[in-house]
Amino acid sequence: MLLTLSLAVIIGLLLGLLGGGGSILTVPMLVYVLHVEPKLAIVTSFVVVGISSLMALISHARRGSVCWKSGVFFGLAGMAGAFGGGRLAAHFSGDLLMTLFGLVSLSTGFLMLRGKRGNAKPNAVGQPTSICPLRVPFFRVLFDGFFVGGLTGMVGVGGGFLIVPALTLLVGLPMQGAVGTSLLIIAMNALAGLSGYSQHVALDWELTGLVTAGAIFGSAVGAWLSAYIKPAALRKAFGIMVVGVAGYVLSQAVSVEMLSSVELWLSDAKDAGRVVVGLLLMLLVLRIGRWIHKVDAVLFTLH
Repeated sequence: MLLTLSLAVIIGLLLGLLGGGGSILTVPMLVYVLHVEPKLAIVTSFVVVGISSLMALISHARRGSVCWKSGVFFGLAGMAGAFGGGRLAAHFSGDLLMTLFGLVSLSTGFLMLRGKRGNAKPNAVGQPTSICPLRVPFFRVLFDGFFVGGLTGMVGVGGGFLIVPALTLLVGLPMQGAVGTSLLIIAMNALAGLSGYSQHVALDWELTGLVTAGAIFGSAVGAWLSAYIKPAALRKAFGIMVVGVAGYVLSQAVSVEMLSSVELWLSDAKDAGRVVVGLLLMLLVLRIGRWIHKVDAVLFTLH
């Protein structure tokens, strides 16, 4: 119990400080430390990360570091994607979902280590004129919100380490604004993902309550500390840890049995056809997304 609370506090602390990272640790903690079934761990992470994100959001909102317009549009699109991802997860095994979780965590960990910042324009004394931009590239925000939300819904990742880079690169938010805004989006995505999973997975309320309590306390402390600690340095250090966690998850999830089950699944002509169609649809979505980015960038520049 003490170990569970301690780890939950760390999860909340990371959410409050960085605007993400909770579920990247929540799911592996539940699966490999507490030996919870993967799908139950994922649905539990939605509750834990969603509630603790809302608690951390309060402190960021009081400081004016939440861009509500960008967050709401990104979050609404993300909720649609997260609900669909949560329903889609019912068709995959626990090991396959953990493998996907590890791959997503690995990519986001490397993305964190790149350390790109927002493009807020400075004023005469070198400080940003405003945390939130006056105009938002809505088409890009909607598309990326839906794409990130889909990953969120499938593997239980709150999306903070995908959302924060998207907000800095697409919307041009400085790190402070991206961290605060991402908490709003994470809570929205978690609610939608929980709705999708609740159709086929039941919560363990005792475990969920215990982990949530620790995460709420940690998120409150992290949100308070975020005003005094530079998030960029923390993100780089935590990026290394995320890559390590992803490597461990992949080493545990990828096995001969899992690969054999996938091979058996693909040997069925009907299932193989679904995979091919799914891959083609994914390529089509990415192609459409690239086109949306180009068109919206031109429109945004003209205005």
